[in-house]
Amino acid sequence: MSIDCKRYLTVTKFFRAAACAALLSVSFGHALAQSTIPEPSTGIGNGSVATSQIQGEAASVVPMSQGSATKGIGASTDALSNPYGMEALWKGSDNIARAVLVLLAIMSAGSWYILITKLLEQSKMNRHARTVDLKFWDQPSVRTAAGALEKNSAYRFIAEAGAAATTDHGGLKSHIPMADWIPMSITAAVDRVHATTQGGLAFLATVGSTSPFVGLFGTVWGIYHALTAIGISGQASIDKVAGPVGEALIMTAIGLAVAIPAVLAYNWLARRNKAVMDEVREFADELNAVIVGSAGKAA
Repeated sequence: MSIDCKRYLTVTKFFRAAACAALLSVSFGHALAQSTIPEPSTGIGNGSVATSQIQGEAASVVPMSQGSATKGIGASTDALSNPYGMEALWKGSDNIARAVLVLLAIMSAGSWYILITKLLEQSKMNRHARTVDLKFWDQPSVRTAAGALEKNSAYRFIAEAGAAATTDHGGLKSHIPMADWIPMSITAAVDRVHATTQGGLAFLATVGSTSPFVGLFGTVWGIYHALTAIGISGQASIDKVAGPVGEALIMTAIGLAVAIPAVLAYNWLARRNKAVMDEVREFADELNAVIVGSAGKAA
């Protein structure tokens, strides 16, 4: 019994000593942590320094942004008053350069005018071809059928030429056999229609082949001005050569801008004319067969 009491006391002392050691270690760790944390006054000082630095940076950013905005406004103003634009080119160029610009403008306007008018003309001929299929072949005679078509129709013109050939066969023309005279008259009418459809294409071909050289002439003239400005100033500074060189480049660009649409329009209209004339020639062949088959009678 005494031995158990001693053991109990020994175990109790051991646990007490362990608890005290644990408390001491916790207290030591807490004191060490407090010693590493910055003092409030120091932290406030650092915070004020950081705040002042941030404010200083913000103050420096604001003038920079204002300066950038001012610079952007100045750049836009400079862009609006560009000394090397088209307006400056016209005002600063001489009579030769202005003549080149006017000539290119006339070429471009003429090309677009011909393109639009020829497209309208071809559309009208296609509409007349549909009218022929609906109204012409069901008529009792060629003259009556020709009167059923529109007055400005190429098909009516051909039909009237074929009908007129049956009566206009006197004098020296009477020596020509009727079987040859009627096809000759119809072919002549078809050729006149074809010549009408080809009107304006020569202008497009001329513009497409010559406008690049006209622009090149303007380029050469601008380079000549650049070399003259360098020779007069005695120094090859950018402000002396930028204007004439820019003029030369603009002339080249304008020449190409005029030539490319003209070439494309010429090829497109020529292909459409071929399709239109194929229908006209088919009508002419059928008309010739009808008049010759009726023994030259069109009434």
